Amino acid sequence: MSNGRAPSIRDVARLAGVSHQTVSRVLNNHPSIRDSTKARVLEVIEELQYRPNRAARALSRGRSRTIGVLSASSAEYGPASSIAAIQDAARNAGYFVNTANLDRRDPSSITAAVNHLMSQSVEGIVVIAPQVRVFNALKLLSIDVPYVTLQSTGSLDTNALSVDQIAGARLATRHLIDLGHRDIYHLAGPQDWIEAEARMHGFLEEMGARDVPTTAPILGDWTAEFGYHAGRELLQVRDFTAIFSSNDQMALGLIHAIREAGLDVPRDVSIVGFDDIPEAAHFWPPLTTVRQDFSELGRRSVALLLSQINETTPDNPGSIIPELIVRGSTSRPAF
Repeated sequence: MSNGRAPSIRDVARLAGVSHQTVSRVLNNHPSIRDSTKARVLEVIEELQYRPNRAARALSRGRSRTIGVLSASSAEYGPASSIAAIQDAARNAGYFVNTANLDRRDPSSITAAVNHLMSQSVEGIVVIAPQVRVFNALKLLSIDVPYVTLQSTGSLDTNALSVDQIAGARLATRHLIDLGHRDIYHLAGPQDWIEAEARMHGFLEEMGARDVPTTAPILGDWTAEFGYHAGRELLQVRDFTAIFSSNDQMALGLIHAIREAGLDVPRDVSIVGFDDIPEAAHFWPPLTTVRQDFSELGRRSVALLLSQINETTPDNPGSIIPELIVRGSTSRPAF
């Protein structure tokens, strides 16, 4: 446009010599429009590079074309990656995404976040809440739109999707045992986190299944700083040859502490992480870790939610099984 503004539907109508209602019918594939009229309108749309306001069109049909995401921890790699994947999948399906982040985990904050999403006329909600207390609070709310929860372990709940964290933790632990390690520590995540609890259970299950003695897992806070200080404390005793860390950031801190003590990873201590953050391949040494397919998780969560919104039969999604990525931070123990 000569004045720099974006073209409007009325600009299209004026140049095509039709009413703006006719342009709207063309955009909505109305069967009453003649082919010649449709072709002329589409030609003008292309000439002006007109892009219809999807939000306005959706509201005119009584649909917001918007889904909400309730996130209890968007700063962590896993939840942040899930949100990005959901946004991509929703955009590909023609939906907008509104996200409400919980700054606290108390019931009033959760209620306020859900009410905020409902005030945006969302058609459904994806809940990313890694903490047990968030799920407990949600059970007490009456959410009157379809919703899907991203949980960490398999569930009979048809609203739930999951990455099998227990299976992923067993893969990591099995890898260390198969290399010949028997003195293995587990650096776990925070106690209230569902993922941390599931990974801890996976570690203990695999150790028990292979008849390897265990020590009590160490509860961390997901940060590299905690991993570093935990590593320094553990090295004062040094009664282990391998550590399975519940996430990659804590594994980074462990590697820092081990190398600072003049020891080598993996010759003296093998380290396995979890998540496969983008930087994991560039740790020194590159980190052996467990990869989760967040893109697939986002696609499945949006597909399941839209099937509920549109009242169609969803595919049986099942749990997503993580993948062990073997790099340079693990080797056979040096006896």
